[in-house]
Amino acid sequence: MTYELAQVNISRLKYPLSSPELKDFVDGLEPVNAAADGADGFVWRLEGEEGDATDIVFFGDEWIIVNMSVWRDANALTAFMYQGQHRELMARRREWFEHVAEAMTALWWVPAGERPTVADAEKRLLHLREHGATPHAFTLRTSFPERAAAS
Repeated sequence: MTYELAQVNISRLKYPLSSPELKDFVDGLEPVNAAADGADGFVWRLEGEEGDATDIVFFGDEWIIVNMSVWRDANALTAFMYQGQHRELMARRREWFEHVAEAMTALWWVPAGERPTVADAEKRLLHLREHGATPHAFTLRTSFPERAAAS
């Protein structure tokens, strides 16, 4: 069986999305999403009614925004994350998002063609927070090969 890499990352907003403090972030969403959609190794991303995922509630908290996507592998995800406008926005994340000590990002392998749900992502993130990195949920720093998904 072939697998693809699912990822979820969440952030807790410091200000409402409509605030002037978040204008640069909100203005950057569409171009960054378009860059992701065209990136080598990109498979899928979670979208709400507006074409991004800012209207999707995660953990029942309207101050949390979610980004969830599926990639060919960790190399494709990493290549996208650290280049272009995505990198520029990441560099400013402390301006827009609360600092949270617990894990806010989780990765896991899904069978090719499977699209994770928000409920799946919440469970994976909670698992990572409780158990640390395992083949069920991990990070880029402590990853597991796709063959671990089959076990």
